[in-house]
Amino acid sequence: MMFVLGVTLFAVGIALSIALHEAGHMWTARALGMKVRRFYIGFGPKVLSFRRGETEYGLKAIPAGGFCDIAGMTPLDELAPDEHERAMYRQATWKRVVVMVGGIAMNIVLGFVLVWVLAVGWGLPDRDAPTRMVVETTQCAGDSQARDGQISACTGPGPAGLAGIRSGDQILAINGVDTPNFGDVIEAVRPLQGTAQVTVERDGQQITVPVAVQQVSRWIVDRSVSDEPQLQTIGVIGVVAKSFPNIQYGPIQAIPAAVAFTGDMAVETVKAIVTLPTKVVGLWNAIFGGAERAEDTPISVVGASVIGGQAAERGLWEVFVGLLAALNYFLAVFNMLPLLPLDGGHIAVTLYEKVRNTFRVRRGRAIGEPVDYLKLLPATYVVMLVGGAFMVLTLTADIVNPLQVFR
Repeated sequence: MMFVLGVTLFAVGIALSIALHEAGHMWTARALGMKVRRFYIGFGPKVLSFRRGETEYGLKAIPAGGFCDIAGMTPLDELAPDEHERAMYRQATWKRVVVMVGGIAMNIVLGFVLVWVLAVGWGLPDRDAPTRMVVETTQCAGDSQARDGQISACTGPGPAGLAGIRSGDQILAINGVDTPNFGDVIEAVRPLQGTAQVTVERDGQQITVPVAVQQVSRWIVDRSVSDEPQLQTIGVIGVVAKSFPNIQYGPIQAIPAAVAFTGDMAVETVKAIVTLPTKVVGLWNAIFGGAERAEDTPISVVGASVIGGQAAERGLWEVFVGLLAALNYFLAVFNMLPLLPLDGGHIAVTLYEKVRNTFRVRRGRAIGEPVDYLKLLPATYVVMLVGGAFMVLTLTADIVNPLQVFR
């Protein structure tokens, strides 16, 4: 029941994020004297609609976005007699840019509010904590594991302790393979036998320690084989990761903390968008190759809603809120891309016209005609086709091989 509630609430959160994005366009357009014809959430067949003043509001059947129809958004729009002077493409450059930025700004504001809620309600990660996995302690590793998860008793310091790994060491790499976090350390050691070269940072210096990998039996879920745990022989070195608890803030102190965290999320979002094309192969293999879905593969709104439902089911509302905040930052940054039909594409066209006309005036020439959007349609269709195909690919992966965040 809680899972269904979580999925529903997250879907509502996505719809609200989209609605506020479009509302940002609508409110700024109205405030600057433009006419908003239609404001719709969703695409496809109309479910319901009503009119207030000169704007028609409505809901469509496919919850995959929304749109705000501003009269004269491009010169291709057909205009009613009362719309010519209010057409968006005829307005001053700053007005057009403000309208397009309005939607992006709404997602940033909503994302910031959600991060502030995280800071006050559950806390934010300590920005001063080490970014790498830090060893809390070393310990022995039991040779076997019962079906109920109980690991057999053991004595002694364990492989890492015997090799000289100490509390406070930051593990950087295993056999030269970068290991940013504890999960990467586990994955790097698991298939090994013999001696592993463990690179650590200690007192500001990097050293490499040879560690004899211990072979143990553990129940492992390998989704490329089965969804059921299988008893496997794996390698371990016997280290426990140090945890750094979140820092909880008061309402006022949470504001600068949320600003700093927002900056971190913005950087990570840009990195994620830049690497999107490289994830296509992973998504394809997750669908058709039977490979386990990598945790860094993109997800659709359906996959995000399912993860939101799973978080709610486990009472991890901080994960729920954080995922919704990340979604809003993604929408904001993605819409900044200078590609039509994204907001950034319209901003790029507007700024191009401004720069072009500035140089024309300096040379004593008349202001040029608006950009011919017909010439830009082929590139726009390519963006829409690629974007649509990517959405279908992520949706299919979320259905066929969903991302396993909670194991």
